[in-house]
Amino acid sequence: MLIAQVTDIHIGFDRGNPEEFNVRRLLAVLRRIAESPQRPDLLLLSGDLTEHGDAESYALLARLVESCPIPVAPMTGNHDLRGPLLAAFPDCPSHQGFVQYAIELKGLRVLVLDSLEEGRHGGGFCDVRAAWLAAELAAHPATPTVIALHHPPFESGIGWLDCDAREPWIARLAAALDGHGQVVGLIAGHLHRPIHTLWNGIPATVCGSSAAPVALDLTPLDLAHPDKRAMITDEPPVYALHYWNGTRLISHMEQGGEIAVLARYDSAFHPVVQTIADERPE
Repeated sequence: MLIAQVTDIHIGFDRGNPEEFNVRRLLAVLRRIAESPQRPDLLLLSGDLTEHGDAESYALLARLVESCPIPVAPMTGNHDLRGPLLAAFPDCPSHQGFVQYAIELKGLRVLVLDSLEEGRHGGGFCDVRAAWLAAELAAHPATPTVIALHHPPFESGIGWLDCDAREPWIARLAAALDGHGQVVGLIAGHLHRPIHTLWNGIPATVCGSSAAPVALDLTPLDLAHPDKRAMITDEPPVYALHYWNGTRLISHMEQGGEIAVLARYDSAFHPVVQTIADERPE
C-alpha cells in the first residue's frame, strides 16, 4: 500500500502568471510520481494548497490534478479556506464544517484531520474535531491507522515556523489519540522540510514541500535583530511516498524533476545486487 504525499503547494503566490514558480514545481512533482516505477494508491495533498485561499487558485489546482489516475485527497493548511477548497473539490468529504474524513484503503485507514484555525498561522484542533477523531479510532480498534494533518504537533527546532508544543490544541490532539494502539504513524506538512521524530510514541514524519523549502537553520532567531540569515531556498521540490508493508509505515522522500541515472540493473550491476542478496538468510 503506497500513499503519495504532496504538501505546501501554495498555488497563487504569483497569481495571473502562467509560468508561476509554484505551479512549475508542482508539475515537476506530479510528473515524477507519474513516471515512478510504482503507482501509489492515493495522492494526499496535505494543506497549504493555495497561498491566499482564493477560488481561482483552487480551481487551477483542481485542473492540475484532475488527470491523476489515483484518488486525490485534499486537506487544509493555514493558508487555506474551507469554503473555496470544498467548492473546487466537491467530492471531498467534510464533518460539521471541517475538512475531516476517513479514507479506507486495503488493510489501512487514513484519518484526515483539519488543523486549520482561520486567521492564524499555527494550528488548531477543537473539541468537535477531537471528538470525531476519538470516535473514529474507537470504532476501528483493530485496523492500522495513519493520522494525517497539516501542522506537526511538535517543535522541530525551526523556531520561527514551529507551533509551540504547549498549545492547547496539541494537548487536545494527544488526548484523542491516547490509548489507541492501532495508530502506526502521523504524517504532516507545514514546515517545508523533510523531518522525522517520535511524538508520544507515534512515528511522525513531515513531508518536504512542493513550494520553495525553508532553510535548515536551527540556531535561535532574535526577533529584534534580523541577521540576514537564509530563510527560503531554491532546493528541488519534494514529495513523500509512504509504504505500508502490513507491519509498519516506511516513508521515503524524493525530489521532483529530472533525476540522472548513474547505474541500472544490468549485467554490470548484477554482481552488486547478488552479493547483497547472498548475505540474507534463506
